[in-house]
Amino acid sequence: MRPYLSVLSARIRMLLQYRAAALAGMSTQLFWGLIRVMIFEAFYRTATQDQPMTYTEVINYVWLGQALFALLPWNPDDDVRAMVRTGTVAYELVRPVDLYAFWYSRALANRIAPALLRSLPLFCLAFLFFDLQAPASPAAAAAWVLATVGAILLGGALSNLVNVSLLWTIAGEGTIQMLGICIYVFSGMVIPLPLFPDAFQPILDFMPFRGLADTPFRLYMGHIPASQVWSVVGHQLAWTLVLVSLGRFLLYRGTRRLVVQGG
Repeated sequence: MRPYLSVLSARIRMLLQYRAAALAGMSTQLFWGLIRVMIFEAFYRTATQDQPMTYTEVINYVWLGQALFALLPWNPDDDVRAMVRTGTVAYELVRPVDLYAFWYSRALANRIAPALLRSLPLFCLAFLFFDLQAPASPAAAAAWVLATVGAILLGGALSNLVNVSLLWTIAGEGTIQMLGICIYVFSGMVIPLPLFPDAFQPILDFMPFRGLADTPFRLYMGHIPASQVWSVVGHQLAWTLVLVSLGRFLLYRGTRRLVVQGG
């Protein structure tokens, strides 16, 4: 366990140095957050029926999504992709560590560090100027933190699955784009999941993507009672276990048949 914690810590420290990139990302997310707020304001002003979420809840949902956007596993590890393309991934195979756990530690760091840099200033701005409210209660805050940890673990498993798929696809562009669209739509980042038609709700509830954003955000607002946090975390951990098992199986198959590019 110690080598993987060391990799996680070292990777986070390295990524925390990219402050200019984090500032640029935060500015972009602030811009898109304002656009989404205006869209939902227009929607709620013209809606003729009651909605499953209030306008205030949706605004909180939007700003939470923008602040924690970097937690979403929409991109693979660029270093792993470069190693697969150049053939230097062969060096990864001779490390005296479990390769899946090694890549998983990197995937977690790739989610945590950018989110730390971007989320703190964006949270402050949203609280001060853009109507982001505090958690509904101390219990809601604790449930949100716990579910966010579950979202990070789930996101790392999804990211690592993309990393492993590079052993077959090399570039991985198709996999990355398809997964990115699924994550962006079905996690609630485009439209909060409660606003989807009722016929879609059982499917959305089953898929793993809601655990990346939707359920942690709704716990924060009290839209999902804090008492239901264990069902939310259970859903996240169950999918994490499934995705980790799948990733390990594919990595085992991939390394048995791996042909290093150029040799």
